[in-house]
Amino acid sequence: MPKNYGVKEKDQVVTHIINLVMTGKLRSGDRIDRNEIVRDLGLSRVPIQEAVVQLEHDGILSTRYHRGAFVARFDEATVSEHHELYGILNGIASARCAAGPTPRILACLDDSLRTMRSAKDTKTFQEACWTFRDAINDEYAGPRLHATIRAGKSFAPAEFWTIYPKAKAEFLAGYEAELAAIQARDPEGARKACIERAELMARIMIGELTRRGVFGDLRSP
Repeated sequence: MPKNYGVKEKDQVVTHIINLVMTGKLRSGDRIDRNEIVRDLGLSRVPIQEAVVQLEHDGILSTRYHRGAFVARFDEATVSEHHELYGILNGIASARCAAGPTPRILACLDDSLRTMRSAKDTKTFQEACWTFRDAINDEYAGPRLHATIRAGKSFAPAEFWTIYPKAKAEFLAGYEAELAAIQARDPEGARKACIERAELMARIMIGELTRRGVFGDLRSP
């Protein structure tokens, strides 16, 4: 595989390992073969080690002394727990936004929502969703909260959502509800919208990974 120039080598490795997990090529308890990653990506061992450290911090891998890195538990409960935390954390920032929205933030969120409504393809819609989310988190999440939210993003690669065909139909109403709550200075309403969206994301991801055969040991006779 050729190098992906413009992307940090460590991030290339993170994405590669996550994709292996999300496609079922790596499963809970499987050992990470660093030699194979070196061959597949054409990278040195330094970014691979950096990626392992990040993924262990994010709860996706676990390391064992003198034995290497292994895929941590990855099942329906793990996906549900991740999204539960993701909804709560984003809800904190959104509630803060609703408690004191500035004209600049309101204009930015309104512009993002207009892009979501007019989006003709899933990629454009999803990018507008990320712009909406980042605007809130950049303004209202402190360093610790922001870092924790950012760490959770590696759990599901962006490609998972940019190719999900029903994203606009299923998520637009939730963003409209969140912005309406922010405009109404309703912190609990904004928090609720984030939590409900995360619950929907979890159901969708579990359904898709089940359909792919990622959940359930296909290697059993």
